[in-house]
Amino acid sequence: MTEFGKFLRARRGDVRPADVGMPAGTGTRRTPGLRREEVAALAGVSIDYYIRLERGKETRPSPSVVEALADALRLNQEESGFLHELAARAARRAPEPRPLPSRRVRPTVTQLLETLRPNPAYVVSRTNDLLAANPGGLRLLYGMADWPERQRNTVRYTFLHPAARELWADWEQKAKGCVAQLRAIAGTDPDAPDLAALVGELIVKSPDFNRLWERYEVHTIGDGEKTLRHPEVGTMTLSHEGLSLNRAQGQRLVIYMAPPGSPDHDKMTLLDLAASGPSVGSRETAPGLTLSETGLLA
Repeated sequence: MTEFGKFLRARRGDVRPADVGMPAGTGTRRTPGLRREEVAALAGVSIDYYIRLERGKETRPSPSVVEALADALRLNQEESGFLHELAARAARRAPEPRPLPSRRVRPTVTQLLETLRPNPAYVVSRTNDLLAANPGGLRLLYGMADWPERQRNTVRYTFLHPAARELWADWEQKAKGCVAQLRAIAGTDPDAPDLAALVGELIVKSPDFNRLWERYEVHTIGDGEKTLRHPEVGTMTLSHEGLSLNRAQGQRLVIYMAPPGSPDHDKMTLLDLAASGPSVGSRETAPGLTLSETGLLA
């Protein structure tokens, strides 16, 4: 079965007949969501053709068929684009391998991290390797600095670091977003070694990741709001923005913010002061000051 077929199967399992104006029928339905014949009818294709699409026997659906399937499965714009990309990849016999993205962060971006203080900020690769951070950005992810630099990855942290489930107040939602973002990358570059290595590790080590990976949810990371229960400064709710960096092969700048003068902003500032030191890239982070040493929690 192709990734295109797996995505179809996963998505039809999430759509109920009532969602698309179809009767549920009598008796017990063995299939969660829509049956294959129901999707075929909604998309205006034959049942046999749809089955061949889902099983990977047919790999060249037309753009109009892909769009009809997206409508039948009630996909949003992002998911529809992902389905079109999977269809395009299935039709190509020998996809060209892409070089691994550079892990180098430009000096101007490192300077930008410093100017953003006291806002926690960091730079991640397309697969969320932590490439650079200002002091508050690294300290925000409590315990991340204990890992070797090559191991630091925000998705790995979310699923494998013992502090993560306590840090993120809504851990399940955070975890879903991490997996959905990796799924989005898999739609455009599924054979990438960096992606395959991370996904393979997490499938083996985290049953929760494996469970969410099989859902085939797709979402790219943008803005939002997160509540963090930080063991050093307490609970705070911060807005965040994820900005793509120019000429950086998928690198993103993630910035956390709070309204000036608010308790959350005060806690964010304390975190930066406690971490005190220059922004870091490819070297180990100095431990910095503890909050008690700042005198600001007295």
